[in-house]
Amino acid sequence: MAFETEKKPSIDPSQLVAGGVSIQKGPTKEEQKRKVEEEKIALEEERIYRRGVSSIKDLIAPAAMIVDPSFVRFGDIFARTLFVVTYPRYVTVGWASPIINLSAQLDIAMFFYPIKADIILKQLKKKVGTLEAQISSDAESGKPRDPISETALRDVEQLRDDLTQGIEHFFQFAFYCTFYSKDKDELERVTSSVESTFASMLIYTRRAYFQAEQGFNSTMPIGNDELQITFNMSTSPIASSFPFTSAELTSDNGILYGVNRHNNSLIIFDRFSLQNANAVIFATSGAGKSYTVKLEILRSMMLGVDVICIDPEMEYKNLSDAVGGTYINISLASRSKINPFDLPRPTGEAFSVEDIIRSAVITIKGLLRLMLGKITTAEDSILDRALLETFAKKDITPGADLTTVEPPIMKDFQDILEGMEGTAELIVKLKKFTEGTFAGLLNSPTTVQMNNQLVVFSVRDLEDELRPMAIYTIVNYIWNVVRSERKKRILVIDEAWWLMQNEDSAKFVFALVKRCRKYFLGITTITQDVNDFLTSPYGQAIVTNSSMQMLLKQSPAAIDLIARTFLLTQSEKYLLLESGVGEGIFFAGAKHAAIQVVASYTEDQIVTTNPQQLLKIEQQKKEFQAEQEGLT
Repeated sequence: MAFETEKKPSIDPSQLVAGGVSIQKGPTKEEQKRKVEEEKIALEEERIYRRGVSSIKDLIAPAAMIVDPSFVRFGDIFARTLFVVTYPRYVTVGWASPIINLSAQLDIAMFFYPIKADIILKQLKKKVGTLEAQISSDAESGKPRDPISETALRDVEQLRDDLTQGIEHFFQFAFYCTFYSKDKDELERVTSSVESTFASMLIYTRRAYFQAEQGFNSTMPIGNDELQITFNMSTSPIASSFPFTSAELTSDNGILYGVNRHNNSLIIFDRFSLQNANAVIFATSGAGKSYTVKLEILRSMMLGVDVICIDPEMEYKNLSDAVGGTYINISLASRSKINPFDLPRPTGEAFSVEDIIRSAVITIKGLLRLMLGKITTAEDSILDRALLETFAKKDITPGADLTTVEPPIMKDFQDILEGMEGTAELIVKLKKFTEGTFAGLLNSPTTVQMNNQLVVFSVRDLEDELRPMAIYTIVNYIWNVVRSERKKRILVIDEAWWLMQNEDSAKFVFALVKRCRKYFLGITTITQDVNDFLTSPYGQAIVTNSSMQMLLKQSPAAIDLIARTFLLTQSEKYLLLESGVGEGIFFAGAKHAAIQVVASYTEDQIVTTNPQQLLKIEQQKKEFQAEQEGLT
């Protein structure tokens, strides 16, 4: 008989059984030591790795920091902090606006520390008792009444009532502002200006002496108040310190430019009410700059303003046709010609013929530099003499009657040069414009007229090489007409970067921008090539001499240059980068606001530059014409 024996499970020596519970034996000392060593190696490797990795602090930290008693220096940047120590009895709403809108780099920090009402009421009760006792004592001793004490008593009683009713709350309020500059003298100038501005409102400030670092830290966006310099205030005056203010650009006169995106108010403005009527518009291609300008032209014409426009891409043709304007196409084959030797039309005012001739010679020499290229000093002298003789050949001399004379043309100037010595190279270059390929542009008497409210000069059909010369000649002709009759006009120069590429044409436009105010003319300069325009010294000067500016959507490549030129804040930079079509920032004098350009349906049909929309409009016109022909 066979017996089957039960197989017992093998026992792990690392396990002990006691009372039916399995007990796991811990790691040995060798295993623990090996694990500790592995952790040390891992930590060392992580430390070495982190040493070679740049952190956010490494990226934003300056190379060096110097703490001076009155300022902090980070590399080549100086920073100084001011804090407010006392306020007047009343502060107006938006009292901080002059500082917030200051054309300087600055950071502003405000700290609010709530205080329980019962603590303040207890203090105010003691103050009331003190003031009443003083007033009673003065009355009993026969002293004259003290208006300061009586006013303080009324203010304290009013504050007690408001606190008790919950109308007002009490705070300790701290206001700090830190200014930045790359130049120590400029920092001193800005600081003095801010102190004067505050003092004019009876608000007194102090510089953070021997606390420059604490002042700088207090205005950083980390919420640390290291100065702890506060002033007791109730809710109403603190509310007037609210820093987000929007400029109101709504006036009784002017045209509608758009809607204020801050508060949905209308931006209605008259550019002729400013120091000068000049404007600049910067935007990327397709951001709506031509659309905005055409809206301004259309609305300005409704108020009786004459408009002259230089159109490089035939974008203003529909607008001109819609309002019955004069559209002049300037090209080599066109019948419309402008003579660069034209002189200003005589007016009733006293004028000097000699000054007019001298001015014409200087202007034509600028055109000749564009035409002939680099000119030596000797050649410049020859050109000067030849131009005077060219005018003299047509009896245009000091004392002549400009109403009866006939101005010369470029061929007459060439004839004079041919009779002079040392002009062979100049004549060879000039013949291209009198007998050669470009003879049809500048070698003819003027055949155009500017007797319409809207006159558009189109240069689309001109070669790129000729375009700067043509625009120069057109602007000079317009300037002669403007000086002949003083009336409210706007001159629009689209794609002005063409003129900024050459020093003579840039200098000419800058001279017009400076002088046009005297003749009731406002020049609008439009460009999409911001870098070419603003890197020119004359481009910068044109911006400075333009009281109205409009910035629409900008490219990341140009935004830093725009920000430096117009002193934009970080939020304004991002606004321009993220703006849609027709959105941007509108500057008028010292005020500026975010704008959204708006148009009615009829205006949109006239001024649109959207190719898809233009094709649709042309298709509707063709369908309408076919329908009319079918009816007839």
